[in-house]
Amino acid sequence: MALAGTKVNRDTPVRYRGFVLIPQADWTWVVRPERSPMEMLPFRAPASSVEDVKALVDWRLNQAA
Repeated sequence: MALAGTKVNRDTPVRYRGFVLIPQADWTWVVRPERSPMEMLPFRAPASSVEDVKALVDWRLNQAA
């Protein structure tokens, strides 16, 4: 898990708020829940920074609430 203020290696999965953000070779991200029952189904995020993917996870969680 990356700590705030640290650089994230683009090839390393990141844990965030119960999800695993998995970088892909085409610079997209696969976002999967860490465990079941799932609050949200897995999805693919467009090519972007890990901060953008985290913001997308936050937005989707807020929409589901």
